[in-house]
Amino acid sequence: MTTSLQDGTMVDKIAQFDLPKEIADAEHKKPWPAGIYSRTLFKKHDLRVVLISMQNAAHMKEHHADGTLSIQVLKGHIRVHVQGKPHDLPTGSLFTLGHSIRHDVEAKSDSAFLLTISWPSDEELAAMKHRGYGS
Repeated sequence: MTTSLQDGTMVDKIAQFDLPKEIADAEHKKPWPAGIYSRTLFKKHDLRVVLISMQNAAHMKEHHADGTLSIQVLKGHIRVHVQGKPHDLPTGSLFTLGHSIRHDVEAKSDSAFLLTISWPSDEELAAMKHRGYGS
């Protein structure tokens, strides 16, 4: 259990998570709107770690992140489309994207993955042409 501020920013300097338990907890929250469930496990000004679970055939429409990101598939199989090219990511895959690269995600089976975002500084954010998710 981590201690958080009202905006979700973690106060603790150390955190540990039992990922199989987190995935099981997500399963108990079904049904999920649009077949997708996400839980922010860790949030600091420069780092986000989000566990995302998707039911088979669920789809996240095209979006982007302001930070460099990685996707680590813990369960199932997802497909990430980047610039019209599909990238198949089965269990055990690790995929990275630079900041502001538009992509979408679809579940090819019931899946769970860790999304890790290295968040840019306020100055870097202010200098970016595109800001915010989904724009």
